[in-house]
Amino acid sequence: MVITTHAYRFALDPTARQVGALLRHAGAARVALNWGLARVKANLGQREAERSYGVAEAELTPSLSWSMYAMRKAWNQAKGEVAPWWSQCSKEAYATGLDHLARALGNWTNSKKGKRKGPRMGFPRFKSKRKTNPSCRFTTGTIRLEEDRRYVTLPVLGTIKTRESTRKLERRIANGTARVMSATVRREAPPGRAVDVTRPARSPPAGGGGRQPRGPRDPAMRAPAHERAWSTPRNERGSPVGPGVPVPEQGSLFNSLTRAWRAS
Repeated sequence: MVITTHAYRFALDPTARQVGALLRHAGAARVALNWGLARVKANLGQREAERSYGVAEAELTPSLSWSMYAMRKAWNQAKGEVAPWWSQCSKEAYATGLDHLARALGNWTNSKKGKRKGPRMGFPRFKSKRKTNPSCRFTTGTIRLEEDRRYVTLPVLGTIKTRESTRKLERRIANGTARVMSATVRREAPPGRAVDVTRPARSPPAGGGGRQPRGPRDPAMRAPAHERAWSTPRNERGSPVGPGVPVPEQGSLFNSLTRAWRAS
């Protein structure tokens, strides 16, 4: 049997209280990741310092395991001291941060050994609250689409309203052709934002081009059309020439107007 993984995305419409809970879970994931990374860097630094002192390789401080299982086990032993508020969030929040750290360390190791294709990966960095996009992934617990197709239920967070119908996925679940394996909640920027642009007033070019202010009309221009044709000098193409009558290159005026319209 072949199992195919599909991703369905729905925009949520949480209440103010639920937004706070979502941000709390994302912050918990960030705390777990930073705790694990600080622990790994301290271990690497200790081993490097011992090497500089001439300590034999067999007598160095034991290295830490970078697997997700080992880091989660260590977190469960230290969470009471590191995060006394850990019970306010789902365990999946901390697993999200530790899983991201384990993947990042694995990518860095494989890239360093030449086993990973693409550009060379750098060592993981600490996540900041300002620069990190809040997100949290749920793999266990109550993950359910409600029958009205307007609500989703997630562990600890409860039932959250959606901005769109979930009928495409709910039909597959009802028919038994699909089941939810995981759910990831992240905050994203809106698709469009209004931007106010202030443009300075344009001044006419030094060469005399552009639109000039309208002055008093020449009495000669009040003459009939057949008389004005002879009073204004023209070239062999029939275009007006002379002082004050700019003659642009062929096609330049049309191209400039076209570009201005596209850029507006």
